[in-house]
Amino acid sequence: MRIAFSSIIAGAAFALAAPVIAQETSVTTPTSPPVAEKRDHSFTHHGITISDPYNWLEDKGYPEIDDEDVLEHLKAENAWFEAQMKPHQGLVDELFEEMKARIKEDDSTVPQRYGEFLYWSEFEEGAEYRKHYRRPLAGGDAQLILDENELAEGHEYFRLGAFSISKNGRMLAYSTDTSGAERYNAVVKDLTTGELLPDVIEGIRTGLTWVMNDSALVYGLADENWRTKAASLHVLGTPVANDVEIYREGEDDGFNVGHGLSAQDDWLIIATGDNETSEVRIVPADNPTGEQILIKPRVKGVEYNIDIRDDLVWIHTNDDHVNFRLAVATVFHPDDWSTVIPGSDEFYLTDFDLFKDFYVTEGRLAGLDQVQIRDYENTGKVTPIAFPEASYVAGLSNNPEYDQSKLRLSYESMVTPDSVYDYDVASAELELLKQQEIPSGYDPSLYTTERLMVTARDGTEVPVSVVMRKDRPKGPGPLHLYAYGAYGFAYPPNFSTTRLSLVDRGYAYAIAHVRGGDDLGRNWYLQGKLNERWNTFTDFSDVAKGLIEQGYTAKGQISASGGSAGGELMGVVLNTDPDLWGAVVAHVPFVDVINTMVNEDLPLTPGEWPEWGNPITDKRAFAYILSYSPYDQVVAQDYPPILVTAGLNDPRVTYWEPAKWVAKLREYKTDDNTLLLKTNMGAGHGGKSGRFASIYEVAEEFAFILTQMGAGE
Repeated sequence: MRIAFSSIIAGAAFALAAPVIAQETSVTTPTSPPVAEKRDHSFTHHGITISDPYNWLEDKGYPEIDDEDVLEHLKAENAWFEAQMKPHQGLVDELFEEMKARIKEDDSTVPQRYGEFLYWSEFEEGAEYRKHYRRPLAGGDAQLILDENELAEGHEYFRLGAFSISKNGRMLAYSTDTSGAERYNAVVKDLTTGELLPDVIEGIRTGLTWVMNDSALVYGLADENWRTKAASLHVLGTPVANDVEIYREGEDDGFNVGHGLSAQDDWLIIATGDNETSEVRIVPADNPTGEQILIKPRVKGVEYNIDIRDDLVWIHTNDDHVNFRLAVATVFHPDDWSTVIPGSDEFYLTDFDLFKDFYVTEGRLAGLDQVQIRDYENTGKVTPIAFPEASYVAGLSNNPEYDQSKLRLSYESMVTPDSVYDYDVASAELELLKQQEIPSGYDPSLYTTERLMVTARDGTEVPVSVVMRKDRPKGPGPLHLYAYGAYGFAYPPNFSTTRLSLVDRGYAYAIAHVRGGDDLGRNWYLQGKLNERWNTFTDFSDVAKGLIEQGYTAKGQISASGGSAGGELMGVVLNTDPDLWGAVVAHVPFVDVINTMVNEDLPLTPGEWPEWGNPITDKRAFAYILSYSPYDQVVAQDYPPILVTAGLNDPRVTYWEPAKWVAKLREYKTDDNTLLLKTNMGAGHGGKSGRFASIYEVAEEFAFILTQMGAGE
């Protein structure tokens, strides 16, 4: 579905309810790390009793967090973090300044047409957030339509969520989050007067879709259990209390509801589903309360998404092939699907977009991004867009109009900065519109990128993307290894200016494309989920060992990092292979897996069972999750230096997971290596907001790695 100029709030990591912000107070500089009290607590499932003495760190009044014992412990951990990092403040500042110097402070996006205007956004020098502008195509002055800096003023945290321009160009509907809890408040701005309408919708968790000739909005609220169970309609100028639900999910607790418009903006598409099953309905956009058409009833394990062109429904589905096919049906017989592009063992079809005179398919071939132009009349005619490098990230960018002769594309690699192209469909020519500018200087000829294959213990070949300086000394040296490996998210071999601060100090930087992502197709994802989850963890350790064998690094010279589900990965490999790592950073790590997955009262636990398994009803799933759950598998052994981050307002991985894990590590570890926990008391899953505040946290992370690995100062 096409959702013009509307960002959807979504995430591929574990989500829970939103806590109330607690204020941080000063703590005396400590001389030793905090030791969490142990309090008797245990639980039993399937005849197995598990002791959990740090359970008290979960505030039982959650989502309100006011337990003084909990707050004091988190503040004590923060004080220990500050005390341990203080001697390295000079390096943190040095890293931050060089990272900041690589950012073009007065930067802007490439304008794009939507309706009668060109739209773009800009950063002003020194600003943390963007300003959004437009200019009439017919000529005239630029108009400031939204200033995020003004909206963020007075808030420790700020995030813009939905940003949706009405088709007539008169209205802007947008939503904001000022706590990191990901419950967004939506308002509507009249762009002709600059005034806000009285319409305010609180607590949304989706985008904002214009319907009824721009007189109404469709949205989805986060309910008391942090689930988006309905799509609602708000007519401008009417009380929000009078809004009506146009669809409610009532069958499955784990399903969430989303919405958007079809390619020609004539159909409202309402989708419901979880991580493995979906179901879609459509209704005319000018009559959203009318009778809905069900495309096809849900079948467990079958995913599909749709778009519509001239009463023809296009369906992207995995119903008969794991790598998806593209099919069509009519709106009159929407469940009668005919294949247009069959599923393929080689080509992984990830998405499609419909335009007036052509359509586009996206996917991956041998793990590399593909963008293909296709003909409606001659379905066998395929024009692939060629890209110049052996390893890269490429795809459709912002293309809000149905009638377009040029496509906006994004492109980057581990050595090529983020680039914006226009592709002329008729001439098949690429025009570079903009490439990320690095004010302090960047010479790509100084760097080399490689794509390696490492053989895992079961014989599977795992791809690895590596970037380093060409003048890096031959032989083993320091290397940073990163991975995510969950939810079918393929971590891209992208460009990073912050990464250069490690690479320029002699590090190789590697991304392990482990199973659990869908880098090599949908099967690659399936081989890392549920009862094959261990493949993700062993792949990562085997990649590290393979890089040692190939001479890139040595045992103890590898730093590693991952966040959320990637933080779970860090927790597992710390338990299984602690001697491989010189330092490990786990960001908002999902490490208390068994406790979370057996607690069905936690808001999004049911929606996560298709990804991890249901240990409540399935004894095998319980035993399997318990076998890797990082918190439960901490043992008495030496661990490398570890930095852990958390967010008090994190709605995806609650603060107590990393807090409990660190407490248990402090109890069990037999070494004197540094163990730090930093909890952002006013932020959520993504850490601090703002472009400079966020890179400061990267500077802290890299300073930790460099000093613990014996370099940097």
